Amino acid sequence: MRLKTFLTTAALVMAVGAGPAMADLVFPSLSYRTGPYAPNGIPFADGYADYLTLLNERDGGIEGETIRMIECETGYNTEKGVECYESTKGEGSLIYQPLSTGITYQLIPKATADKIPVHSMGYGRTSAANGAVFPYIFNYPGTYWDAASIIVKHIMNEEGGDISGKKISLVYHNSAYGKEPIRTLEELSKKHGFELSLYPVDHPGQEQKATWLQIRRDRPDYVTMWGWGVMNQVAIQEAANIRFPMDHFIGVWWSGSENDVLPAGAGANGYKAVTFHGVGTDFPVFEDLKKHVTDAGKAAGDGSHVGEVLYNRGLYAAMLATEAARTAMKMHDTKDLTADMVRDGMEALKVDEARMTELGLPGFAPEIAVTCANHGGPGLGAIQQWDAEAKSWSLVTDFMGADREVVDALIKEDSEAYAKENNITPRDCGS
Repeated sequence: MRLKTFLTTAALVMAVGAGPAMADLVFPSLSYRTGPYAPNGIPFADGYADYLTLLNERDGGIEGETIRMIECETGYNTEKGVECYESTKGEGSLIYQPLSTGITYQLIPKATADKIPVHSMGYGRTSAANGAVFPYIFNYPGTYWDAASIIVKHIMNEEGGDISGKKISLVYHNSAYGKEPIRTLEELSKKHGFELSLYPVDHPGQEQKATWLQIRRDRPDYVTMWGWGVMNQVAIQEAANIRFPMDHFIGVWWSGSENDVLPAGAGANGYKAVTFHGVGTDFPVFEDLKKHVTDAGKAAGDGSHVGEVLYNRGLYAAMLATEAARTAMKMHDTKDLTADMVRDGMEALKVDEARMTELGLPGFAPEIAVTCANHGGPGLGAIQQWDAEAKSWSLVTDFMGADREVVDALIKEDSEAYAKENNITPRDCGS
């Protein structure tokens, strides 16, 4: 049964799956099913909700405790996202996943003061990976800076290990999100001798003719992209229009969904993106989802997004959140969880391949082991490539690590500066 009421912010409160209206375990979902970024927000929100429903319907929740999900519409608007947080935190919310770098930046001080953990999975403030400075903020399994480094590593592999003198361009959403990789790419350009050029694209990103005409004139060897929503679609279409080689166009993991490539048709063939998890539905968990959620008429959406990149990512986010809650139950020997306990579970989270197999996701993603000092996880990524004829993504590399020498130094510098600016004494995480 799904119960619907409205909060004062007109946010939708949704009780996921069977069970009482006021269940013990509350998982808010700051979603956006409306606005310019809805095509990307919808499949993620569906995957997140469907996994929680699966646990309720198949397992009776987490260790027998029913899950209640509160879905609050942000429209990918930072102010609305903060309103959603303020309106739902008193419901007993255990963990927030804003799916927005702008919202995450605003929630870092608020959630820390409220002692509620935030999981900005593969987005947000990269230096929050330093758990000594950001005890309530987590961005595992990888950060934007990891992604930038992995993309450069892939380019190096494609070029036989030497990219000195090469031209690499960044087309980026002109926001906090899009600007995140710039510093890392600048450091990597110094280290490897490539020439970096930057092309900002203003929200929402529908006007890019001039940008791609400039790229055609500048003739970069590779283009990487930090885009979101319609910006990605337009960029890929414009790249096809100027006949830029698609296998030399590589997006971050938020620029690598079906929504981004399908509008360009055959023109998108060969486009690449970094990812931190697997693609498709060839995992046992999808059989359970079909039986207990989709076929049972309990899916969050119409079922058309199941197995898509962003649906899988929402599912993965829900899996990591619920595994952190499960870890917290064992640590504190109670099922009556608080947000602070879930924070402990997130910091002690270990998801190895054996556990992934138990969860029906064998080989779906690299193993994760979070620590006090490292809230960013393993920082591994693989490259996926689009096959326009088959209309599917496939992984074309193994998962590879970031340049820890460059990335960790930047995390240390930025997090220490943040601590100084905000009079924060970093925790002692040991050696």
